Amino acid sequence: MRKTILIIVTSFFILSSCNIFKNDNKKSQNNLKSDNNEKLETDLQEQNSYLIAFYNVENLFDTINDPITDDDEFTPSGFKKWNKKRYEKKLDDLSWVLSNINKELPTLIGLCELENRNVVEDLSKNKLLIEGNYRVVHEESPDTRGIDVALMYRSNLFKYYSHSSVPVIVPEAPEAKLRDILYVKGAFAESDTFHIFVNHWKSRRGGREETEFKRLATAKILKAKIDKIFMNNNKANIIIIGDFNDEPHNISLNKILNATDKKADANFDELYNLMYDKAKNDEGTNSRNYKWFMLDNMIVSRSLTDDNDFFAEGKTGHIYKPEKILYYNAKANFHVPNKTYGGKNYYGGYSDHLPVYFILKR
Repeated sequence: MRKTILIIVTSFFILSSCNIFKNDNKKSQNNLKSDNNEKLETDLQEQNSYLIAFYNVENLFDTINDPITDDDEFTPSGFKKWNKKRYEKKLDDLSWVLSNINKELPTLIGLCELENRNVVEDLSKNKLLIEGNYRVVHEESPDTRGIDVALMYRSNLFKYYSHSSVPVIVPEAPEAKLRDILYVKGAFAESDTFHIFVNHWKSRRGGREETEFKRLATAKILKAKIDKIFMNNNKANIIIIGDFNDEPHNISLNKILNATDKKADANFDELYNLMYDKAKNDEGTNSRNYKWFMLDNMIVSRSLTDDNDFFAEGKTGHIYKPEKILYYNAKANFHVPNKTYGGKNYYGGYSDHLPVYFILKR
C-alpha cells in the first residue's frame, strides 16, 4: 500500500515539474520573441539607414465606380473587366516588389497612379508590408481620371509633421486638370525637418514636345516652392521623388528645377539628381519601342550629398529590376517591365514602370 502511495506521489511531482518546466520554457520563448522584436527595432535605429523608394504602380484602381471620375474602365463591367480577384493580385504583386527591394522594408514609399486613399491603405495592410506599420499621406487631385500620388511612411522610423497639396496651374492652359504635388514635412530620428515632394507630372501622351509646356510649368511651380524653403534655410534637407515623364537631361528637370549631375562645387540651390548617371548609361524605368527612358527620378538637396549628418549613400539612386517583374521579348531580345494591361488586354503583370530607390544614411 505504501509503495502504491509512493508511486502516485512521485508521479504527481514529476508531472508538476514537467508542467512548470513547460510553462517556464513557454515564457522564455515569449520573452525571447519579444527580445528579438526589440532587438530588430534597435538594430534599425542603430544602423541609421533608411530606404527611400518610389513606384509608379500603373493604375491601382479599386473596383468601385466613382461617379465623379473617369474610372469606368476599371470596374467589373468596364472593358478591362477589372474585378476583385485582379485587384487583390495586383496588391500582392506590388507588395512583393516593395518588400523585396531590400532586406528591410522601405522607410518611405512614394507612389503614383493610384485612385484614392483606400487603395493605398489596402496596399499598406498587405501581409508582406503589414510589419512596416505604415501610415498613409494622401490628397485627392483634380486629375480627370481620378489618379493621385501618395506617401507611405513607417511611423516608427519617420515622424510626420504636416502635409499639403501644391496645385499645378498652367497659364497657357488654365483649364487643364493636372495632378497636385504632395508636400510632406517630417523627420528621421532626431534630424532637422525633411521636405519631401511626391510628383506625377503630365504624361507625354499626345507627343513629348506637344505636352512639354505643361511639365515646364510644373517644374517652375516646384522650383518656386524649393526656393522659398532655401530662403529660410540654405542647408534644408529636401527629397523630390516621382514620375516626371521627363528625363534628367530634359529642360524641366535639368534647367528649370536645376537638378544636375554636378558632384562638386555646386551652389546650395543646385539640386542633385541621383538617377542622372544611370540615365547617361542608357538605363531607365520605362520603355518605349525597346528603348529605356529614365522617367522616374530621385532628386535631393546638396545637404544630402556632402557626407555630413544625413546623406544619400554613394550619391546614387538604384533601379529595382529582378527578372520576376520583367517580361522578355524574345523577338527583340529585350526585357521590358511586366505590366498589368496593354490596352484592354490583361497581362497580369506588376507595372509598366520599375521602382527606384536610394539609401539615406547618417
